[in-house]
Amino acid sequence: KELGKGQFGVTYHCTENSTGKQYACKTISKRKLVRKNDKEDMKREIQIMQHLSGQPNIVEFKGAYEDKQSVHVVMELCAGGELFDRIIAKGHYSERAAASICRAIVNVVHACHFMGVMHRDLKPENFLLSSKGENALLKATDFGLSVFIEEGKVYQDIVGSAYYVAPEVLLRKYGKEIDIWSAGVILYILLSGVPPFWA
Repeated sequence: KELGKGQFGVTYHCTENSTGKQYACKTISKRKLVRKNDKEDMKREIQIMQHLSGQPNIVEFKGAYEDKQSVHVVMELCAGGELFDRIIAKGHYSERAAASICRAIVNVVHACHFMGVMHRDLKPENFLLSSKGENALLKATDFGLSVFIEEGKVYQDIVGSAYYVAPEVLLRKYGKEIDIWSAGVILYILLSGVPPFWA
């Protein structure tokens, strides 16, 4: 069963034959990895997911496999869908509910930065819910634009998503603080139901 589509691949609901356990599998066609950078980006995303594995608010990495046509990244299945869809369904959250979600997002930012990773694309579409229940755990996913932080380096490449991108990214002079900006934008949307800036 297809769970979603991205720029490079499709995510499927899959079952491990030997155990019956259910997972999500992101399948990336090698034909879409045309530039040398695309392959490096794919490797880096897998390395970052391995590195961050075990954090409670980050989707658990299970393994990466390769065949002639594709690369398959297997990870924890989050049956509750995207935070984005939950926001659309609710309209907006109470302060108490928004605070709980924001705590999980800040935990992700802290874990990433503490472990030397800058996410660079925090947005509600990149947070999944562990189940459909109200008390589902929030988990970060999609580390495709993430990088290992090089101390003292000023980053210049423009990345991220329009509503959530920090001004420093557009000025091509930034560091890990851009993740905090994006978290603030998400909090604003949780409370009001609309973005603070119309990009």
